[in-house]
Amino acid sequence: MTSVYRSEQARAEVRRWCVDRIEGSGLAQARSEVMTTAGITGVVTAGPEPRVGEPSVVLLPGTNMNAALCLPVADVLARERRVVVLDLPGQPGLSSDLRPRAKRSSWYGKWLTEALAQVVPGPVVVVGHSLGGAVALACDAPQIVGRVLLSSAGLVRLRVPVSLLAATIPWLLRPTVARSTALVRHMAAPGRGHVADSLGEWMDLVGRCCRTSLAPPPLPSGLLELRRSVPTLVVAGQFDPFLPPRELGPAARCRLGAEFRLIEGAGHLLLDESPEAVLVAVREFCAARTTG
Repeated sequence: MTSVYRSEQARAEVRRWCVDRIEGSGLAQARSEVMTTAGITGVVTAGPEPRVGEPSVVLLPGTNMNAALCLPVADVLARERRVVVLDLPGQPGLSSDLRPRAKRSSWYGKWLTEALAQVVPGPVVVVGHSLGGAVALACDAPQIVGRVLLSSAGLVRLRVPVSLLAATIPWLLRPTVARSTALVRHMAAPGRGHVADSLGEWMDLVGRCCRTSLAPPPLPSGLLELRRSVPTLVVAGQFDPFLPPRELGPAARCRLGAEFRLIEGAGHLLLDESPEAVLVAVREFCAARTTG
């Protein structure tokens, strides 16, 4: 097992940043923890108790992200239904810092099954962004009645354009706020400067304190074939540099039998760039999964 943090001091700094952000959001009383075989899992819960037959939304952030960065979207979703945000173990946040060196997909799938059984009593629609999407696909928990996969890993191999690689290397070698902001700008669609500014501070902290993980490879075709039994919506940004829609769309339809939706004017950071479009997609998808 490998820790995401460079030191105990780094771990404390990241946790303090996340706790301060959650407590400042008004959702502090909804913060909790559950224990799984992957260690402690940080949980943020908001919204009303689900009605009979109504699925809760479980949000899984992507690589280097966590619940503290998803609060605006979670807050709006929670006005309509129960929302649970889980920090992925092995990623910077309020969950366990350890992750395995191999067989991470099955490890994450088991973790999510255990976490869902503890935090959500009934059916769930799992909304996964990037790495969170691959984790959602790795899990076969019977509670899952649908998946919304945002800029999702697990279907095709992620691309790393030369311009993005050129911004990543300086950030890895000697992170600064300026270099972190430049990296985020390459992940977002052109002209999304406000997104880069808001995430630059966080990515600087990640660069200084954490060992970032690589993108997961595509999941096996046999596993994806099994996931066809649960309705899935795959959503991509028009300018996503890692997962271009021209590649992700056909893979979603052919490998997963999923519906595909394009968000125009967005890049890879859909929760930050186009939260309104994401909310509409999740709302419509959940409405179709509600029974009774």
